[in-house]
Amino acid sequence: MSIAKTSEISASSKTSFEDAIKHGVKRFCKTVKHVEGAWVKEQKIVIDDGEVREYRVSLVITFVVDD
Repeated sequence: MSIAKTSEISASSKTSFEDAIKHGVKRFCKTVKHVEGAWVKEQKIVIDDGEVREYRVSLVITFVVDD
């Protein structure tokens, strides 16, 4: 029987939401093993002088706990 946990993280990119998601997942996987999936909980943008400056995402990442 497996036990899974979730962690909520935030990630950002100056390029796109997709880039923010990829960056967040890649960074999370450097420190946590057995990552199974992720849910994009929220997307936000930072606007400066009428221009989009940054894309931000909140991710809920699921991983299986070692026995």
